[in-house]
Amino acid sequence: SVDCSFSRGVCDWKQDADDDFDWNPADRDRGDGYYMAVPAFVGHKNDMGRLKLLLSDLKPKSSYCLIFSYRLAGERVGKLRVFLADKKPALVWEQNKGKDERWRTGKIEIFQGTETTNSVTFESERGKGKTGEIGVDNVILISGLCPED
Repeated sequence: SVDCSFSRGVCDWKQDADDDFDWNPADRDRGDGYYMAVPAFVGHKNDMGRLKLLLSDLKPKSSYCLIFSYRLAGERVGKLRVFLADKKPALVWEQNKGKDERWRTGKIEIFQGTETTNSVTFESERGKGKTGEIGVDNVILISGLCPED
């Protein structure tokens, strides 16, 4: 497994230069490291912020599981989407509201065919709300299928 977490991960993260705002580090409640977040007051409704994980070493014709923690805290905070890309990005996951402020786990199967996935993009779309945030943390890539809960 490859740890792509932000405080201690070994992965190559890039802010998208063509979006409307950047994701920023935010301190964890327990004080052990940080996660990446978009506060609700950043930007305007429907603005986008993209954080891209560059993948260079995935083997063709094998499967991987991307596991990550996320939260959508606050009223009408917006949407969190995940795109996988080889030549062009494909939407593979979307969440648009949290029931509460708790962290949840997202899992995405990445099946490598002849085209090899070379990036994963976390996209935040700004909602109407003025409080809360969209956060992502503990991004891990493991080979094989996603484990059952």
